Amino acid sequence: MSARTALFITCVNDVMYPGTGRAAVALLRRLGVEVDFPMAQSCCGQMHANTGYRADTAKMAWHFVSVFGDYDRIVVPSASCGAAPGEFYRVVAEQVGDAALAREAEALVPRIRELTEFLTDDLGVVDVGAYFPHRVTYHPTCHSLRVQRIGDRPYRLLRAVAGLDLVDLPAADECCGFGGTFSVKNAAASGAMNADKAAHVRETGASVVTAVDNSCLMNIGGRLAADATAVRDLHLVEILARTTADGPMPGLPVVAGARS
Repeated sequence: MSARTALFITCVNDVMYPGTGRAAVALLRRLGVEVDFPMAQSCCGQMHANTGYRADTAKMAWHFVSVFGDYDRIVVPSASCGAAPGEFYRVVAEQVGDAALAREAEALVPRIRELTEFLTDDLGVVDVGAYFPHRVTYHPTCHSLRVQRIGDRPYRLLRAVAGLDLVDLPAADECCGFGGTFSVKNAAASGAMNADKAAHVRETGASVVTAVDNSCLMNIGGRLAADATAVRDLHLVEILARTTADGPMPGLPVVAGARS
């Protein structure tokens, strides 16, 4: 019996970046993975937990467990939201005195897989058959770098993309300043951090900045747009989902001599 796989799209992607979800499904199906999209899924509760709403987070944790509990693998195109159940659910369950939730969360968390981790480790794939003849720089988001610790997996996947010119991002390990509610509560500090990140992106000469979290890309892309910078922010899976049949992405300069 084959493993049952679900896609947890996250509320940010569902509301603001639906193309990321479509790209994830297209890519996984191309690689032979039959993936379900449970329609009852909702927010992981990360921002609620960060802001101190423990009882509300516990309710959302129970909903997450009830929606995804029967799946063998839960694939998430977001290191931030993918890390949330492991970061918060058990802690929140203990704080509200819900031992059953703590047990259910502990059993579920090992089945949650960040997308690049799922591709490289579970499927054993690096070259996914993608084609993207554009200059790209990669921003390792804080959760991917420090919590999920996905390491060089995104770089390996990007280097295998036909036509893609991957350029290093200066000070790549520095935060973009988003941090969920941090950017709201500490707007001045967040804005200064984001200005530095956007400046480093411009230094690369890339036409696309990519990452595994659309929340951070939204932050960086907003600053780039405000500065009238012609750099597009694009989730990594939307790069990996493109093939030679799609051709170059409209509106982006093609890398000279890009291989196909």
